[in-house]
Amino acid sequence: MRHHGGLTPSQARAAALERYPYEPDDAPFRGLVLHEEAWHWAMSVIHGDRYMVELPGLAQPSVEYRALE
Repeated sequence: MRHHGGLTPSQARAAALERYPYEPDDAPFRGLVLHEEAWHWAMSVIHGDRYMVELPGLAQPSVEYRALE
């Protein structure tokens, strides 16, 4: 979100928390929403739902993104 979307660190964190709100360790089904890699929701937010068709180079996470994992 910072690199591709030009968001500040605080804006990127807020966007991530909006999509993936914090869930306590003991919450039932914690993390169930993580059916899709964060890369894809971020690119969809930044470039729209058709980003994979219109910007096929972004269909897979960048080397820089993979290095953060």
